[in-house]
Amino acid sequence: MKSLFITDTFSNLNVKKDTSILMIEEVMNLGNNAYQCEINDLFIKKGLVYSTASEIISTNKLGKKSEIALSKFQYAFMRKDPPVDENFINALHLLSLAENQGTKVFNNPNSIKQFNEKIFALYFKEFIPNTFVSSNISKIKDFMTNNSSTIVKPFDGMGGSSIYKLDDANQDSLKILEKLTSNEKTLIIAQEFLDEIYEGDVRVLIINGKPFQKTLARIPQDGNFKGNLAAGGKGVVRDITKDQQYIALEIGKYLMKKGINFAGIDVIGDRLTEINITSPTCAREILDQSGENPVKEYFKGL
Repeated sequence: MKSLFITDTFSNLNVKKDTSILMIEEVMNLGNNAYQCEINDLFIKKGLVYSTASEIISTNKLGKKSEIALSKFQYAFMRKDPPVDENFINALHLLSLAENQGTKVFNNPNSIKQFNEKIFALYFKEFIPNTFVSSNISKIKDFMTNNSSTIVKPFDGMGGSSIYKLDDANQDSLKILEKLTSNEKTLIIAQEFLDEIYEGDVRVLIINGKPFQKTLARIPQDGNFKGNLAAGGKGVVRDITKDQQYIALEIGKYLMKKGINFAGIDVIGDRLTEINITSPTCAREILDQSGENPVKEYFKGL
């Protein structure tokens, strides 16, 4: 059996941390063949979706490239990191066609097109903190008056990039808002700041609709308010709490209806802040600290 992984440049994947690498290892451990390509390796020939893909010899070595129709793969895993830009969307169009031609694609490409990760959480408004979306700076400033501090962020950031904590609407804050909104041309998200962030921004993996029982609390360091590992946060594995489990189970039901069987939600205190469905991470850190493998659980359910 063959599985295709659509990722960023293979040599740039971090063998010690990347969840995609952990997935590749599991496919190979199951005795199956794993292949890798990038989104610009996808193409259509005679109406069929193909990839110029390389068989993965090991987690640091690829074989020769060859043209393979996606219909020849049992599974294709879309694991390209954001931004979800024009090239990303175009690749999803091809993957949607590949699904129609018989390939099982995870996560479902139509659902990735439908749901922006930052906005997706608003489908579950009973779980989220006070949130406002606008490109109008005056309206954002009015929202800020209701919070002691406000987080502002773009729709397409990842790893904590371009996230700001604004304590008041001073000139520095105004400059940040002008930059993020491209002078009121681009929608952004404003959200009440949650002090519980200093106890951890908790990643809960939802696997085949169910929350994994170990979570990763990403704890800000050195006075920073960002818990993201890419922003210097410290990852600490914890058992899932009742609140986190309840939120994840409710979201998991919806995800499975949409063909999203591997997701990561971010929870601060008892509030949901994001739902990650493009290339959710933190499985490797959970395995390394707890000895429990979320990816092995994932493949059991496929």
